[in-house]
Amino acid sequence: MPGKAHGFTLLELMVVLVIVAFATAGVSLALRDTSATRLEREGLRLSALLESARAQSRTSGLPVVWTGLPQGFEFIGLPTQAGPGSLSGPRPWLSPDTQAQVIQPPGAQSLVLGPEPLIPAQRLVLVQGERRITLGTDGLSPFTVLGPAP
Repeated sequence: MPGKAHGFTLLELMVVLVIVAFATAGVSLALRDTSATRLEREGLRLSALLESARAQSRTSGLPVVWTGLPQGFEFIGLPTQAGPGSLSGPRPWLSPDTQAQVIQPPGAQSLVLGPEPLIPAQRLVLVQGERRITLGTDGLSPFTVLGPAP
């Protein structure tokens, strides 16, 4: 009886490599910087809420102002309504260490969102610890996350 070959087949080696690759990908995703993710999520949430308030201002014909609060923010000028889609009343930040500062127009403490279709260019910086991102609009386009603040 001839000697039996010992070792691994190519298929077995490839299966092991695939398992190691999936494990490495899972670990790298799990180790993603959560503070950066929290700030990105806060920026996306705020830009969506700013656009929603801007649209409500245009449809109602009422001026709406966004104002930052120590623990959150508030939309002033919208009709008071109850329900999950209501923007009235103070809203907390998703992360309690979030701070916001209006940087454009210079010296402003709030953002004016309408009711005119064209509003002045506006920018806002969100800060969480050492991380900063900028949200803004040129007045015609929607509010978006513009990237890391200087």
